[in-house]
Amino acid sequence: MKIGLFFGSFNPIHIGHLILANYILEHSDMDELWFIISPQNPFKDKKSLLNDHYRLDMVELAIKNYPKMRASNIEFSLPKPSYTIDTLAYLKEKYPTHSFALIMGEDNLKHLHKWKNANVLVDNHQIIVYPRISNDDMESAQFAHHPNIHRIKAPIIELSATEIRKMIKEKKSVRPMLPPEVFDYLDKTGFYEN
Repeated sequence: MKIGLFFGSFNPIHIGHLILANYILEHSDMDELWFIISPQNPFKDKKSLLNDHYRLDMVELAIKNYPKMRASNIEFSLPKPSYTIDTLAYLKEKYPTHSFALIMGEDNLKHLHKWKNANVLVDNHQIIVYPRISNDDMESAQFAHHPNIHRIKAPIIELSATEIRKMIKEKKSVRPMLPPEVFDYLDKTGFYEN
């Protein structure tokens, strides 16, 4: 079984994530796509991060009508901070018959060489790269032309969880940006309001 791994904070998950995940499933040979909720990204500030389990709840609510999508808390029990290479090694051990492809935005490709064991990661896993609006020259990225790097022509969705959190704090409507179940969840809990 071929699994696409979509890592992220999903703080919160929004319709951009779902559009992208659905596009990848419909335009690739992936059997499933797993949202890997990251407890701590080594490159991000943890202060603005909602509790792991609340973010997992939101992802589960968002994908409940998508049978080929799964929410994974696999990184919750792994050492912090979470490194993709370690998570992949753990998944390979746990699911030896599965093959795993990494899904990332084009902006991450530029900085991939800074990741832990980046060469091992790229040499041993297919990496699906979706487009992002960026002023950077992606062709100069160290791994831009590696045979395991596969660029796809997915729609460019410039929705940001940071902007959504800011709008919630400012009491602005974010209803169109979130799956309805996630909007209802945030509306009930009051998360991100302070």
